[in-house]
Amino acid sequence: MALSITRTVTLREDDHRPLSLATLRRLYAYTRPHARTRNILIALVLLRAMHLPMLSWAAAAVISGPIAARDIDGVYQGTLGFVALALWAAVTFYYRARNAHELGEAVIHDMRADIMRHVFAMPIGFFQRQRVGSLISRLTSDLEAVRVGVKDVAFVGTVQLGTMLGSAVLMALYDLRLFLVVVALVPVLTWLVRRAQGALLAAHRASHESYSRVAATVAESIAGNRVTQSLGRGAVNSEAFAEQIELHGALNVNSARRAAVLLPTLELNGQIFLATLVALGGYRALHADIEFAVLVQFFFLTALFFNAIPILGTQYNQALTAMSGVERVFDLLDKQPPWRDAADAREIGAIAGHVRFESLSFGYDPKRLVLHGLDLDVLPGQTVALVGHTGSGKSSVLNLVSKFYPATSGRILIDGIDLASVRADSLRRQVGIVTQSNFLFGGTVLDNVRIGRPDASEADILEAARKLDVLDLIEALPRGWRTQLGERGLGLSLGQRQIVCFTRAMLADPRLLLLDEATSAVDVETERRLQRALAHLLAGRTSFIVAHRLSTVRHADLLLVMEDGRIVERGTHDELTSYDSRFLELLNSEGH
Repeated sequence: MALSITRTVTLREDDHRPLSLATLRRLYAYTRPHARTRNILIALVLLRAMHLPMLSWAAAAVISGPIAARDIDGVYQGTLGFVALALWAAVTFYYRARNAHELGEAVIHDMRADIMRHVFAMPIGFFQRQRVGSLISRLTSDLEAVRVGVKDVAFVGTVQLGTMLGSAVLMALYDLRLFLVVVALVPVLTWLVRRAQGALLAAHRASHESYSRVAATVAESIAGNRVTQSLGRGAVNSEAFAEQIELHGALNVNSARRAAVLLPTLELNGQIFLATLVALGGYRALHADIEFAVLVQFFFLTALFFNAIPILGTQYNQALTAMSGVERVFDLLDKQPPWRDAADAREIGAIAGHVRFESLSFGYDPKRLVLHGLDLDVLPGQTVALVGHTGSGKSSVLNLVSKFYPATSGRILIDGIDLASVRADSLRRQVGIVTQSNFLFGGTVLDNVRIGRPDASEADILEAARKLDVLDLIEALPRGWRTQLGERGLGLSLGQRQIVCFTRAMLADPRLLLLDEATSAVDVETERRLQRALAHLLAGRTSFIVAHRLSTVRHADLLLVMEDGRIVERGTHDELTSYDSRFLELLNSEGH
């Protein structure tokens, strides 16, 4: 296994406009189910935006009024009024922060649920092309950035903008000429933000994409650790991964540097303008052109106005990070499956298992067919074995029968019903699939078997194992049915994992059974036991078996020999061994 390291990151700044209104509207739609919390929060935000200018005004009023006049009673009264206003502001701030957290969690919960629903609705081909780490990063780092955007940026930013607006109105009322100096700052700030926003968004997007690659590599490296060690690639892969995280670190530093330039620049401009106001205001005060009380009020409000600027800069940086995350989340949600059930697809209902292929052709790429014009009629309860060299199309047949993929041309009928007209999930509820490398979840053996039928009792599960004649093998595990499994069934041998999967299929009691080299990982003695037990599992069920050991399909009702996606021979075991057949060649090549 070799890690893929990409040094060059292409930043497509024209793909998305920073803070796109369309994206913001789509994100805002996630707040609608939580309208009550959102509306209360908006009211609290507006109150909070009013409180801060009021607090500055009150402090200035006490200083320029009672304190300047040496009015002790007025100072006490003004101080009490200021404290009361400050307490009211504190209570408002508490509930604003609490509601913002609640809304942020609710929105992320809904987005995460949408992602999982969307991903689980994708056909199997999607997962063969999509890296697991990329999906994980959408659900973790990207959504975390969106969470910050919802609970902080939207509302903290609104508070600061409201504070600036309230301060601006009061400053304009107190002294219009000094206020015009403040207004002159707006074009400068606008130019600075517009100059920085494109580069900032591109840097944030590159950092997020890099994290996705790192997460994907970590997932693959852990899952393929056995292969890595068996090939002696540990040091090589570690060095390659170190190079990848070095690139990720460089992109993070680049993002931080671009953000770090904006904030000090905004703060410095604020300080320069404040110094300008001090000079102008002081000059006018010395020439009796402005009242002392007005000057004090103006400078308190000006400080509040300019203090909001670096906070807004920080929120703007977080907004760009959140926008990068939400773009990636929506990009995933917008991915359309290569195929889906027809709009009028219906439940198939209980099936008997009569399977018919009519001129069936299929290609994972429609321009490159892997199955060509298959015709087949399988009666309910029959067992069909598919044999042939690797790449002959055996597993593709199983994929079509279970409707993991649609036919490129021709039809598959089950009980006379075209699979194109039925819902895939209604079919798969009646299909049991056991492959060479079945997936086992973390949990106990009992939990993994019960997945086949969640409402099954322990007695039902024991009976399924008893029918398969594997009860003693499962009970011989360290803790029997309560044996804890690691990821992907870690802790069990390959043969033991297959036994668990066979028991799971037996418990599910499917009408259609698909076995894809299901006993290839089982030792010969266990396979003999399973072959005897499979007679119970196959009885009364239509079954398709892709065989690894050709001797195991001796009792199949029909053998299909496949080459290059075509059925080149068909018949029973005895029929195909009675002459110089392709099947006999395959059998002899195994040494039988």
